Parts: sequence; structure tokens; C-alpha cells
Amino acid sequence: MPKIDYTLSGYNRPKLDTPDGENKLLLHSCCAPCAGEIMEALSASDIDTTIFFYNPNIHPIEEYELRKQENIRFANKLGITFIDADYNREEWFGRTKGQENEPERGKRCTTCFDMRFEVTAKYAHENGFDLISSTLGISRWKDMNQINDCGLRAAEQYESLNYWDFNWRKKGGSSRMLEISKKEQFYQQEYCGCAYSLRDTNRWRVSKGHEKIKRGVKFYKEAIEKLKLSD
Repeated sequence: MPKIDYTLSGYNRPKLDTPDGENKLLLHSCCAPCAGEIMEALSASDIDTTIFFYNPNIHPIEEYELRKQENIRFANKLGITFIDADYNREEWFGRTKGQENEPERGKRCTTCFDMRFEVTAKYAHENGFDLISSTLGISRWKDMNQINDCGLRAAEQYESLNYWDFNWRKKGGSSRMLEISKKEQFYQQEYCGCAYSLRDTNRWRVSKGHEKIKRGVKFYKEAIEKLKLSD
């Protein structure tokens, strides 16, 4: 594995161990900014990890490809295997039918997490993984208990599979997530991902006199330039 540089924060990375000595981790990833800190932590701990990108909620397809390619770029940099799963958005829209006006962290999000974890767990079971986890919980915009409940439900369907509910936010994890995003100049998405979060975010922006979201134009570049100027 490549050496990791933490000179921006001076952080001394502790070594992680899987909960019960599991050998192979399938990590569901939602995007590169959320995944960056977690991928570096796992890489530095020599945990056998494979990234599983299954996010049929992301809308539209252009946004999906942007987020996926950024995640692939960082996985390649760390030498971590990346699995590109199906983009079956028709099933996602079908499962969330009737929940179009649910708020963030509501029932629609539970349905979305359940769907993604179910497919992750099935792939893990069929391909020799004994542990699954997700990058979803590192974001402060998400309900960690909601995410972990969905992950546990999915893993319980298979006797030989466990779900790792590690709190990736703790001990500065969320701060390092942003630090890595700036250092890597990841694409900076401005909504959760689904069509309904895009709709609601644009409604809010218009109500505040702001422009609607322009996809594919905002990266973590400005923060890097400000950091250079302050040196």
C-alpha cells in the first residue's frame, strides 16, 4: 500500500482492527469526499478492503458518473479494488414511490439505505466477504443510527456476514474528511444525490435568492488556493 501523507494536520493515524477479526471488508461508498478519510484509515491499517459503489439514487446520470469517477480516481491512488455496481434507478424510483415528499432523514432515506445495503450484503455473501460497512455515516448531514439500523438488517440476512458500525466521525474524522477532500480537490457535490434532494435544495436556494445548482463545476479548489496564500 502507498504511504499516506498527513502533514496538513500532523495526524498520527492509529491502527484499526475489524470488530471480530474479520478478514475481508466490502465497503459501500457513496462518494469520494465521504470515502476519502475512511479509505485512508483502512489502507493505513492494512485491512483487506474493496470499495462497492452502488448508488442508484444519484440523479441524474451525469452526476452519478462524476461522483463515481472521483471515487475510482482515489481508489486507484490507494491501490484499493473498486467494484462498479449497477445503476438500476428504475428500481430505486419504484421502491421510493409514494415517498417523494418525505424530508431528509425520513422514510425515503431508510428505503434508500435499505436498498443499497441489501445489494451490498448480497454481493459480499456471494463473493467471500465476511464484513460490510459504509461511508454514509461520516457525513454530519446523515442520521448515523438510521444508517446503522439499515446496515445491520441487511447483514443479518447472512449467517457468515457482519456489519461494522464504526463511528467514522469520531476523533476528528469529519474534519479529516474535509481536509482530504481539499487536498485531493474532489468534486464538491451540493445535494445529497437523489432527484428529490436536488428538487428541494433548488427550491430552498431560489427562495433565498440564489442560483440553482450547477452540476460538475464546483471542486475543492478554492480552499486549496486560500491555504496556499496563508502559508
